[in-house]
Amino acid sequence: VQLQASGGGLVQAGGSLRLSCLASGKIFSINAIEWYRQTPGKQRELVATITRSDTTNYADSVKGRYTISRDNAKNTVYLQIKGLKPEDTAVYYCAADTTDFSQDTPVVARYWGQGTQVTVSS
Repeated sequence: VQLQASGGGLVQAGGSLRLSCLASGKIFSINAIEWYRQTPGKQRELVATITRSDTTNYADSVKGRYTISRDNAKNTVYLQIKGLKPEDTAVYYCAADTTDFSQDTPVVARYWGQGTQVTVSS
């Protein structure tokens, strides 16, 4: 599975962005797509998850402002961010949790996309 994240940029506080995560390869093996964010010197933080059955979960710190969704026809998962705050500034990564049953033994793996920078100015 390959993931390509995009959509980051420089925005003013209060603005909105929509990040995209395009998946390719063994799409059928994806169980869930997650969005993380990371700032220098800090651990990567899980902010949103969407499962194969469209169950979504959010970190408490982003509930009400972040919305994760997907377009199966485009093999893309989105992260809509509204009411951006300077503390949302981070590199955002998408990740896929997968189970490949096409092998003799199921293979569990996580794949990461490259990050996309979100910078919020006050």
